[in-house]
Amino acid sequence: MLQHPSFLRLLPLSLALAVAAPAYAQSLTELYGAARDYDASYQSAKSQFDATLAKAEQAKAALLPTVGLSASANQYNTDAKEPTAKSYDWTDQKVAISASQPLFRPANGASYDQGLQQVKLANAQLVSAEQDLMVRVSQAYFDTLASQDNLELVQKQKTAVSEQLAAAKRNFEVGTATITDTREAQARFDLVLAQELAAENDLRVKRMALQQLVGSAQANPLPLREGTALPTTTPEDVESWVTQAQAQHPALQQLQVALDVAKLETKKAEAGHLPTLDLVGGYQISASQGTLSSTTGQAINTRSGVASVGLSFNFPLYAGNAVTNRVRETAALQAKADTDLEASKRSIAQGVRTAFFGVQSGLGQVKALEAAEASSQSALDANKLGYQVGVRINIDVLNSQSQLYDTKTKLAKARYDVLLGGLKLRQAAGVLKPDDLDAVSGLLAK
Repeated sequence: MLQHPSFLRLLPLSLALAVAAPAYAQSLTELYGAARDYDASYQSAKSQFDATLAKAEQAKAALLPTVGLSASANQYNTDAKEPTAKSYDWTDQKVAISASQPLFRPANGASYDQGLQQVKLANAQLVSAEQDLMVRVSQAYFDTLASQDNLELVQKQKTAVSEQLAAAKRNFEVGTATITDTREAQARFDLVLAQELAAENDLRVKRMALQQLVGSAQANPLPLREGTALPTTTPEDVESWVTQAQAQHPALQQLQVALDVAKLETKKAEAGHLPTLDLVGGYQISASQGTLSSTTGQAINTRSGVASVGLSFNFPLYAGNAVTNRVRETAALQAKADTDLEASKRSIAQGVRTAFFGVQSGLGQVKALEAAEASSQSALDANKLGYQVGVRINIDVLNSQSQLYDTKTKLAKARYDVLLGGLKLRQAAGVLKPDDLDAVSGLLAK
């Protein structure tokens, strides 16, 4: 093979890339598992979910009884200034326990229901964050595979062009070809070298992005198994996907919760016109010790206990129209939440249809590119044979080689796009689960 000076300059870079490559490869499921423990966005959503659970329990406290304990101790000491006045010197101690149980407080009940809705909201947010992480890992995974394939194909094309360059030089030396063939092959070889440099850098960038996402410098994706048949969309009807999205999409669940919370907020505001009723009770112990007169020494030593139980009733009569205007405010916010939900339903339905037809189009492109690959290979073989017998020139072979490797690159990328598009379709419908990554991992080479 002909050794070009530019080729020698590429050796250190190629060797460095080979040394930096991980020693073993992982499946999509394995790298997703690593990303779950490392990704900051997902961990943030998980922490928010835990915080919301605790907040929901706080709302429950408004329905439960409250109990308080209080104690006091006072020392009294007075000196008489007149002969007939009495002196006092004693200690007064009190301990009391009080309790209150809400009996009729509609606002508290609405607050508790809102707390339960917030748990649903946090769960939908966590599901959405999990689906987003799965798609981000899959995107980085297939981007890396596509970049690897591109580099391998560029290197194979470089080998083929260098062989064609060597043949052109030999034919020129023996007088069976012109200098034009050599120069055309040299120009094509230099172009492929530039493409190889760009492909190596692109692979380096894509691999670093994947490693940063999963938190491991050893992240290296398994390639797609040779000859693997790509899965089709199931169900095959786009409206079935739309129906699934309307029922299960976490974004719609979040907006539905927001609407329910807004309705409860209106209920809380309307409760401002209603009375409240609490059951209250308490028990107090008082004790006093000392003397009433420093001259006679009359002693005080008393102890008493008082128990009470009753009802506390409150009925608001007028609050300066604050309650009425609060009801108007919450009613408007409820209407806004309802409108936001409807707008999101329409947007998600459109997104599902776009993703569905994108996958269908991708499958069609894969079939077309497979046919184009076979045709390009046949064209290259024919041009090589024609060049050997003198009916084709060197540029015909070079163009055929470029067309073949360009088709191979597009075909490899189209395969990854179909797999990624299938996952994005499930995300658009809100039904993406880790099991779907397992199905994709089953298509990878072991």
